[in-house]
Amino acid sequence: MPDTSPILDESLREQLVATRDRAYAPYSQHPVGAALQTPEGEWFFGCNVEIANYKGLCAEASAIAAMVSSGTQQIATLYVIGPGEHLCTPCGDCRQRIREFASPATRIHVLNAAGQVLKSYDMETLLPDSFGPENIGKPSPMSG
Repeated sequence: MPDTSPILDESLREQLVATRDRAYAPYSQHPVGAALQTPEGEWFFGCNVEIANYKGLCAEASAIAAMVSSGTQQIATLYVIGPGEHLCTPCGDCRQRIREFASPATRIHVLNAAGQVLKSYDMETLLPDSFGPENIGKPSPMSG
C-alpha cells in the first residue's frame, strides 16, 4: 500500500493529545486517544477508560460509541495516539469494531506521542480477510 500518511494540522494534533491525556488508565498507565472523522466531516473523540476488573473501554471504541450515539455510522478516517514512540495500533476487538463502520476508503493512522503519523492502514491491511455484516446477509459500508 502506498504511503498515504496525512500531515496533521496543529489543532487536530492538540485535540488528540488532550483527549489522550484525559484517559483514565490507572492500571495499565497506557493512555490512548482516538479521533474519527465521518464522510460528512464530523469529528468524534474518545479515550481509554479502564476499570478494576480490566474490562475497560478502548479509545477507538469510545470514539465509535460517540459517533453511533450521534446517529452516524460510517468512519472515513481514524487516528489513534498512544503515550510513546512505538506503534499503538488498535487491538483485535477494536479492529473488528472499526470494520463494522469502515468502507474500503477508510484510513486508520497510528501516531506517536507527539502526534506524528507513524503508520497508515486501509481496512484490508488492518484486518485482512475480515468477517463483517455482509457475511451474515446484512448491509455493510465495506460492501460498497
